[in-house]
Amino acid sequence: MKKLKTVSVALALFATMSAFATKGKKSTEENNLTGQIYELLKEHKFKLDSEELTAEVRFIINEEGELVVLSVKTDHDIVEGYVKNRLNYKKVQLDKVAPGKVYELPVRITA
Repeated sequence: MKKLKTVSVALALFATMSAFATKGKKSTEENNLTGQIYELLKEHKFKLDSEELTAEVRFIINEEGELVVLSVKTDHDIVEGYVKNRLNYKKVQLDKVAPGKVYELPVRITA
């Protein structure tokens, strides 16, 4: 019984330590492509009919390090225009990003 308590305490400590160790960097840091896209899209000035709007964005990174939006799948034309306007041909940092590869990113715009 004593071994069971010791093992369960050790597992609890291990789980707690690993949870704190995996927090890592914020997603908005400049070396993260998703964080850079978040920064480009974060301040919208249109009013939303619902609490959130979603879109699926397909894009590539060209040789100059610019985002090239291929498509925006959404039910709302305003979101499609907003995403294309804010992302198309904007420069990004190329850490761990392959130019020419097609990327897909879900986007959620909230009020």
